[in-house]
Amino acid sequence: MSALATENVLGRSQFAGGQSDVTYSREPGTKLVERRNDYEANVASSFSDTLEVTAIDPLADSAWDSVAVSHSESNVFHRTSWAKVICATYGHKPLYLEFRRGGKLVALLPMVEMASRLTGKRAVCMPFSDFCPPLVFDAQRPEAIVEALLRKGRERKWRSFELRGGKNMLPESVPAAEQYYRHRLNLAVGVEKLFAGLSSAARRAVRKAEKSAVTAEVGENWDAMREFYRLHMRTRRKHGLPPQPLSFFRNIHREIIQKGLGFVVLARVATRPIAGAVFFHSGRSALYKFGASDKSASKLRGSNLVMWQGIQELAKRGSVTLDFGRTDLHQSGLRDFKLSWGATEEIADYFKFSVQTNKWLTGGNQKSKLHEGIFRRLPLVVNRLAGRLIYPHLD
Repeated sequence: MSALATENVLGRSQFAGGQSDVTYSREPGTKLVERRNDYEANVASSFSDTLEVTAIDPLADSAWDSVAVSHSESNVFHRTSWAKVICATYGHKPLYLEFRRGGKLVALLPMVEMASRLTGKRAVCMPFSDFCPPLVFDAQRPEAIVEALLRKGRERKWRSFELRGGKNMLPESVPAAEQYYRHRLNLAVGVEKLFAGLSSAARRAVRKAEKSAVTAEVGENWDAMREFYRLHMRTRRKHGLPPQPLSFFRNIHREIIQKGLGFVVLARVATRPIAGAVFFHSGRSALYKFGASDKSASKLRGSNLVMWQGIQELAKRGSVTLDFGRTDLHQSGLRDFKLSWGATEEIADYFKFSVQTNKWLTGGNQKSKLHEGIFRRLPLVVNRLAGRLIYPHLD
């Protein structure tokens, strides 16, 4: 991988959100070394305890993906394609970090640095992703990774950094900033067992759609994505949210769909689209990223047929696991929909550290819902404008 910068971090970390007791020194050569004062005598002579951190430019480096995909927990958000989507749409800066100890790969951490006049300068792993845990290849002293990240945040003057996953590399005392439901489906059992594993309501819905002359087709061209976006705008307004800008979906089409990492499924009655979904896949993992539908045609169960078509297509393409994406804890209807496909449920944690106050944050799920009533009433053209103005400051 091509390196933008390399630094060494030396010492055993006891990081749990408290103040670090460290000094910095310049050793012969060019590398900056961080030494933990209470551990320096025991560690300084051991090269195996040296954590080397290298910053990678994902927009120019081609080696990152092959290494990231080799990890069992990797998904499409760990790929450089997602950084290209985010940076091209919103103008943010990618900051991909590679951690090594004694020449051995320890971890990969893809991040995007976001600078906003409204929300400040911060880093997220990764923006607009559902789950993107650090990819840890060597579990020995994972807390050193977080210490290195903290130092990077201070160096770059971040207000905070956020990890969407990574519970196993943090002390048990670290609280989650946000929690979501996560649902995953095993695709390896085969289509017949998958259909048998659906809830009775889901099977009836699929059959009803088919009997109602609803058809579902897989598409990878821009026309399919554009048709999905029209449904997406109306669905977002129904939920009281502005849509992401069209450029976001154009960049997804260029960097994800056209690169063979995803597709669109559209359900139609005759030529009229009534439901759609966007699926991503990378290696053995797949993701249901976006869903949308025409509320006036909900009784035809187009969304169910779209999901079933997507599941079959992913299984055909060799995906082993389908992740249904995150679900807010209060979204009982969406939760039931995902469970109806035979998925298993777990809690997914996001972690957020305030570099300014030097502590882990909590309560991120407590968000105001006042805006929802406003966006439900605005014309689509105004909602689209709001999305273009708002989303560069969000993640």
